[in-house]
Amino acid sequence: MECLFCKIIKGEVPSYKLYEDDKVMVIMDAYPNVDGHTLIIPKEHYDTLMDLPDELVLHINKIAKMYIKNNMEKLNAKELSVCINYGNSQKIKHYHMHLLPNYGTRATRDIEEVYKELNGKD
Repeated sequence: MECLFCKIIKGEVPSYKLYEDDKVMVIMDAYPNVDGHTLIIPKEHYDTLMDLPDELVLHINKIAKMYIKNNMEKLNAKELSVCINYGNSQKIKHYHMHLLPNYGTRATRDIEEVYKELNGKD
């Protein structure tokens, strides 16, 4: 059975997409822990970090650096955590990186409102 992220990448499941290139997609987490909770997902299915080719790890980190800066600036976050779950803590078995702005609170705003702020759309 195809995973949720593969379906999102194919356009079969809607998402709040912030960025896409030939290797990765950057989307808003549908169930955010904090406002601005963003995911970086490789387009090709890999279960875990250990399965990714080194070149793809470098590319994901390059995109992460762009979006860490973008998210912190646009959401006025002073801190941000980067998280990669592994093993049982990885709910969707398709590698993905979490970017989590730190505010000291859980998500408080509507995902669409935060998406518009991050993506510069009114």
